[in-house]
Amino acid sequence: MDTLQAILLGIVQGITEFLPVSSSGHLQIAKELLGVELEENLTFDVVLHAATVLSTIVVLRSEVWRLLGGLFSRRFNEEQAYVLKLVVSMIPIGIVGLLLKDQLNALLEAPCILAVVGAMLLLTAALLAFAYYAKPRQKETISYRDAFVIGLAQACAAMPGLSRSGSTIATGLLLGNKKTAVAQFSFLMVLAPILGETLLEAASGELTAGVAAGPLVAGFAASFLTGCLACRFMLEIVKRGRLIWFAAYCAAAGIVSIASYLIR
Repeated sequence: MDTLQAILLGIVQGITEFLPVSSSGHLQIAKELLGVELEENLTFDVVLHAATVLSTIVVLRSEVWRLLGGLFSRRFNEEQAYVLKLVVSMIPIGIVGLLLKDQLNALLEAPCILAVVGAMLLLTAALLAFAYYAKPRQKETISYRDAFVIGLAQACAAMPGLSRSGSTIATGLLLGNKKTAVAQFSFLMVLAPILGETLLEAASGELTAGVAAGPLVAGFAASFLTGCLACRFMLEIVKRGRLIWFAAYCAAAGIVSIASYLIR
């Protein structure tokens, strides 16, 4: 992999991590188009995910600091309740990671991966469209039950092509949660799983060399900078309720992905 390829993949990851269009699906499509083969090397993907985690922390730093400040209070408070809800939301993806990680990794190397990605993009489009047209009664706060259900949506989004942010935001909206609140919750709930996975892979020695330092740094920087822009942009888009445009895009991308698999 050269530096230009690393930058392009970093841009794809940074943008699509927050937009409801599936970062894993688009990263897989981008690798196919660029001719990059990294199936045996997790280092680069982990570096890109770490960059988007950092961009989330930077963009939502005031909320992160508020939660950290209230976390160590002796009395149970609003911040501790919010963090507990985040923990509840992480349970499903933790179970999926423990039980199905090898199968999901094998799926990324399957010959039919473009067809799978395409089908999941179509499912993402359907979820976003349904959330856009549904008008549930809005609640003031995200409940523990809602946090768990949103966590189930995140676990389902382990499938390549099914957007994590799209699934969690759409689920939260369908449950009647306010747009800004559910978008922020969606971005915060992924921090610990990604950081945890990175530390586990590093500790187990699964991360291997194979990508030079230059491309790694370039990919990280590109993913971080575009991630910061995409995170701010997505928070504003959700607030304005314009998810239908992403539904149309996912539908088109899904059709193209499936067609590419059928004609190659």
